[in-house]
Amino acid sequence: MKTNHQIGLFALIKRSRPINLITGPIIYSMILPIGLLDVCVSFYQWSCFPIYGIPKITRNKHIVFDRQELKYLDWISKFHCTYCAYGVGVVSFAKEVIGATETYFCPIKHQRKKMNEAHHSWERIGFEQDENFDFDAKLNKIRTAMSKIGKDQ
Repeated sequence: MKTNHQIGLFALIKRSRPINLITGPIIYSMILPIGLLDVCVSFYQWSCFPIYGIPKITRNKHIVFDRQELKYLDWISKFHCTYCAYGVGVVSFAKEVIGATETYFCPIKHQRKKMNEAHHSWERIGFEQDENFDFDAKLNKIRTAMSKIGKDQ
């Protein structure tokens, strides 16, 4: 049974902002560098961590695909969620591997706070959901909040 959030490709294109459709190919072109980063960091960890005696970072703890189970998302939204989960997960995995390397070779603390230790204005804004919530309304509310944060910087 389709909910009002499960729409087809043409309906999605019709309701999308033109700028989102124009920038979509740019966003999805990042799959190449993200995939290359994943391969390179995985190879680096696989080949070097045993030599240094550094415990391996568990990749699948960083790359989590769990939004496909959400019944209110149509296949297009699930595809977008899968792409974002992969990208965010790969960067998280790479950050962890690089952090372990830095700790092994140079465990000197920085005098200034690093970005990940400092308060960041682009905190992840998410929402809990149930079967009967309005996804589009919550998404628009989050986008409005994000645009206000960007103007404060």
